[in-house]
Amino acid sequence: MKLRIRGNSLRLRLVQSEVTRFAETGLVEDAVVFRGGHSLRYSLHVSDIPALAAEFVGPEIRVLVPRQQALSWTSSDAVSLVGEDVSEAGTLKLLIEKDFACLNPQAVWQEDQTDNFPNPLTSCSKH
Repeated sequence: MKLRIRGNSLRLRLVQSEVTRFAETGLVEDAVVFRGGHSLRYSLHVSDIPALAAEFVGPEIRVLVPRQQALSWTSSDAVSLVGEDVSEAGTLKLLIEKDFACLNPQAVWQEDQTDNFPNPLTSCSKH
């Protein structure tokens, strides 16, 4: 799972096996480890909440997805889940996406793309 933080927005991108695991268990998690053994964990959870939300608990970013929304997303061709978590601290934009294979593999920095979703722009339909 990839994590992108930019300003007041979070973006998670999941490969095929992670979407499958999320559908089966309701949880996908990962971490980045820093010098000194410190790590920042980030996770995606199915939850009984009404809308997409995120929380920062200890050294972990948790993104919460409503159960029905998670089921619909994981069992369809839908590419993304988009929402805003509005709180007293402000508005945090959330984007969760299925990770497609890059169209220019030479541009990918040391990344195995064998588990990425096929990029829909690589196929063309005949009319």
